[in-house]
Amino acid sequence: MELEIRDLAVARGGITVLDGVSLRLLPGQALILRGPNGVGKTTLLRTLAGLQAPVAGEIAMPPECLAYASHADGLKAMLTVSENLIFWASVFGTGAAAVTAALERMNLTALARRPAANLSAGQKRRLGLARLLVSDRPLWVLDEPTVSLDAASVALFAGVLRGHLAGGGMALIATHIDLGLKEAAVLDLAPFKARKRAFVAGGFDEAFT
Repeated sequence: MELEIRDLAVARGGITVLDGVSLRLLPGQALILRGPNGVGKTTLLRTLAGLQAPVAGEIAMPPECLAYASHADGLKAMLTVSENLIFWASVFGTGAAAVTAALERMNLTALARRPAANLSAGQKRRLGLARLLVSDRPLWVLDEPTVSLDAASVALFAGVLRGHLAGGGMALIATHIDLGLKEAAVLDLAPFKARKRAFVAGGFDEAFT
């Protein structure tokens, strides 16, 4: 399985922000998206995740083949660390072994019984990223995944990401942080900035994303 995007155009707030984006991602590959703030990185990733429709173009991979990690951690505050992962494992159809492995790989085992509401910002972020490990999805779509992480946690996640790629997974990452993934390709989205800022009917829902 691979990801292929052909001549994609995406909109934010009803305004087309990126146009003509094409890329191909094969198993074992990572691609880092770069570009100035507001260029459309988050909008592109939301479109890939199926949270909004593209203006034009084609995405040759269904959303159910990917796991999306946005700026929000996707946690239930009153559930413990392990209960949050158990919940997500039930959503993705994976089992207890995946939860145990995710706790270990994201250094959360000692926090397993702590309510998510009592975690630090960095711990919440690690738990949100641990959700990827119970997804069993080949493509990870990551929007600034290292927000709130210290240097040690960034290195920890980079190792987890390498493991995902080594197992035939793929990753599409919007980040300004150097993850140390020398093998990852980089795509600058600035050249795809839409020249004609066409209004897209029905796009008001995206005005505040």
